[in-house]
Amino acid sequence: MSHAATTLDLLDRSRESLTSGYAASVASARYLAASLAALRAGAALVAARAATSPGAGLASGSDGPHDVWELTARIAPELTEWAGRFAAATGQRVGVETGLVRVTAREADDLLRDAETFVDLAASRLGVPPVSRPHRLVPVRSA
Repeated sequence: MSHAATTLDLLDRSRESLTSGYAASVASARYLAASLAALRAGAALVAARAATSPGAGLASGSDGPHDVWELTARIAPELTEWAGRFAAATGQRVGVETGLVRVTAREADDLLRDAETFVDLAASRLGVPPVSRPHRLVPVRSA
């Protein structure tokens, strides 16, 4: 699969995750879908950068591996705040997945709206037109 196809696939999958998040009736599922949507959009940005500038400092041998959010902030400094927001959500994600951390409906809804904005920003930065999607949040219960 080419870099362009990978980038577009990641962006499409991030949009699918948003749709899943809007349809989720449990706060934890909504939160996890939102986190995944943002992560995939960040990965799309990183994949696009790797395609256009191979070896442009995305990961140097002596620095070891980098996470998507660190790379996103590096390649798109204007998205640094967003990267920090989703890095924090990613840190909480494991706790939510295991049930050790409970999120409220408000936290899940806020993350979902932020993820949607970020996906749109990533798409715009990649030159991909936004998708019009009239979402309705289904009622959610905290869990």
